[in-house]
Amino acid sequence: MPPPIEVELVAHDPRWAQAAAERARALAAAIGPALIGVEHIGSTAIAGIRAKPVLDLMPLVRDLAELDARRGEVEALGYQWWGEYGLPGRRYCTLSDPDGGRRRVQAHCYASGSAEAIRHLAFRDYLRAHPDIAADYDALKQRCRDRHPMDSHAYSECKNDWIQRVQAQALRWYPQR
Repeated sequence: MPPPIEVELVAHDPRWAQAAAERARALAAAIGPALIGVEHIGSTAIAGIRAKPVLDLMPLVRDLAELDARRGEVEALGYQWWGEYGLPGRRYCTLSDPDGGRRRVQAHCYASGSAEAIRHLAFRDYLRAHPDIAADYDALKQRCRDRHPMDSHAYSECKNDWIQRVQAQALRWYPQR
């Protein structure tokens, strides 16, 4: 399990989309033909809300066994491989700066079409389509950051109930979008 990190929230940076695309290209080359695509998810993918300056990417693969076979290539890019990390059907990897150790990317890898992958896409797209709800999320994130500035795990737990409720709404909305 990666250790908790300080919770730093910053204003949305439009350059995150380009940085995510660059990281996605590198992951695509490492993963190879097992890859279906790489989605930019998480708060850095939602304009107008604050985010930790850590890109969340979601590589979608045909088969997790094929991804597992490419673990060495992913690690060669500098990623740490954490396995499922509490979510069956996921492969979680983090990329940190080699000098200062600051986390830059979190890769949440899933089989394409899995329920967890759909959950992430539904939540992202729902917030993009509903700026008022995204603004509520932004305010919650700030409150949780104020409560847990040095513990990213506690920060995530603070947001959990709200996220679960809104994800349920997003999953009902997503097929009809």
